[in-house]
Order: sequence, then structure tokens, then C-alpha cells
Amino acid sequence: MSEHWNVVYSTRSVAERSWSEPVPTVSLELLDVLGVTSEDSVIDIGAGESEFVGHLLLRGFSDLTVLDLADAALDVTRERVGYQNVITVQADVTAWQPTRRYDAWHDRAVLHFLSPIDAQRYATTVRQALAPGGVVVIGVFAPDGPESCSGLPVNRYSAHDLSALLGEEFDIVTQRQVRHHTPWGSEQSFQWIAARRREYAL
Repeated sequence: MSEHWNVVYSTRSVAERSWSEPVPTVSLELLDVLGVTSEDSVIDIGAGESEFVGHLLLRGFSDLTVLDLADAALDVTRERVGYQNVITVQADVTAWQPTRRYDAWHDRAVLHFLSPIDAQRYATTVRQALAPGGVVVIGVFAPDGPESCSGLPVNRYSAHDLSALLGEEFDIVTQRQVRHHTPWGSEQSFQWIAARRREYAL
């Protein structure tokens, strides 16, 4: 799978990637809803060449980690923001073994590429990586969203589906269904949730 995404990032410009957005408005708004501050640690899953981490740096965040399958994408992020400011991890989130815990987990458009079995592994990784009381922001294709993306099939989710995947130790704070406009003007329906892990989670 890493080879697929390295090819995508190496051969397609930003304007040719459906998920591109100059300002990650929904992501930032949901972090605000959850009360995430610059004192918190954040991990961005499937960060790619996203502008998200750059916006967090502008907000004064200093404990940032980005994870992606594609070295080609991480190289762009390293060049843009600098090695000293952001930790980069090249890994498959379903097999990754976190060595620390984070206050906030952010994923825009990774989970929907995973098979049901891998989605369960993803949920296990969330629980391993997130501190008790930590928060999750996830954006995926909604039930009326695309059935494929970048040459791959996807799985679509409702807010209820996402809540069930995370499990009972997470409380959904808010959810939104948003129309994302691709660089070429088409629309994609995304389901977002913002959730908080209960303090007693182990």
C-alpha cells in the first residue's frame, strides 16, 4: 500500500488530489470545540502533504507528530516545516506500535480506505496511542460519499458507525456532515466526529 501512495504523491500535483484543501477549516474548528490548546500533543494520521500541521505550528503548537505510509509525502512536510518542529513517522497505522500517548488524534481521510478488519486494528491503535481524557477528530466519507478514491475502494461511515468503532469509552461531543469541494469543483460528502476518551480509560 505504501508503494501506491508514494506513486500518488510523486505523480499527482496538489490540484490533482481530490482531498486537497488550502485551509483545514473543519479540522481546526473541531479541535477548538474539543478545547485542544497549544499545550497539547497532537498526532496527525495519514498527514500526507496536508497543511494541517503548518496551521497548528502557526497556533503555537510544539508537540506534533505526523504519520503516513508515503515517504514522498513526509519528505515534503519535512522540507516545509523543518525536522526540528515536527516528528515524522513512516508507518501503516494498523500495524504501528506507539511508544507514547497523545492528547489529540486527528485523521482526515485515512480510515475510509481500511478494510473492516483493518478498521478494528486502527481502533486498537487509537486506544493505544491516546491518553485517557484525550480527544479524537476523524473525517471520512459519509454514507452518501464516493465509493472509491485514488483508484482504491473505500468504506463509508455514519456518525453512529464511527462511535461504534471507537467503543464505549469514547463520548461523541459533536458530529458534522460536510461537503468537501475538490480542486476541480466536484463535491464529496464527509462525515466528521469529535470525540473524547473517558478519563478512566486504561
